[in-house]
Amino acid sequence: MQRTPTIPVRPQASAPSRMSFDAFMKTYEGRFAEWVDGEVIEFMPASSTHQALLNFLNHLIDLYAKLFNLGTVQLALYAMRATPGGSLREPDLMFIATENITRRTEKYLAGPADLVVEIVSPESVHRDRDEKYHEYARGGIREYWVIDSRPNRHRADFHRLLPEGHYELFATEDDERVESAVLPGFWLNPAWLWEAGERDPLLTLMEIRGLSPAAAEQVRALLLGDSGTAGQEGVSG
Repeated sequence: MQRTPTIPVRPQASAPSRMSFDAFMKTYEGRFAEWVDGEVIEFMPASSTHQALLNFLNHLIDLYAKLFNLGTVQLALYAMRATPGGSLREPDLMFIATENITRRTEKYLAGPADLVVEIVSPESVHRDRDEKYHEYARGGIREYWVIDSRPNRHRADFHRLLPEGHYELFATEDDERVESAVLPGFWLNPAWLWEAGERDPLLTLMEIRGLSPAAAEQVRALLLGDSGTAGQEGVSG
């Protein structure tokens, strides 16, 4: 699957400063910043579109992971150091599988997440599509999703790590069904990403599990206590 190369653009919110890793951990705790090769890079607050998409994916993947006891989801400001002595990154969203949960420490994830999602912002194009693309592959992150919901973009790249140690682009926004190898049985339609502000994660989860929209609405009504509406027809797939 081929893509037209993206011209790297990297305006920074502030000029990077240099310090040791230990000094960074003491100084920048609780702030949206990354430590890369001794440089500290702070970032601007996310847009409302960015936050809506992140909230949707967080709730959807977290619900699915809890339902099947697959692992846990972490959001920035929780960081990841994929390789010992390497950069400390703050992915928008990370999924850590149950078998790798011991990688979590109080301060950051000491080792690679199983899935990382980065949502592209105007100042992160080069960082997400180039720097982190190569860094995450070297670090052993099994799946890397790069989602660009900026106006007139609506692009999504789904990468899977190959045994050779580099990523394969296995799906894009043009696909109607993107299946994750990291989350068994989980799939999504990329079109949902552009509806994130209005889409209900619970109803979406039910759709993933094979319920029809009508049946999903009935289940939702039962959960909300609206038994009169739900009981009229019964729940069916």
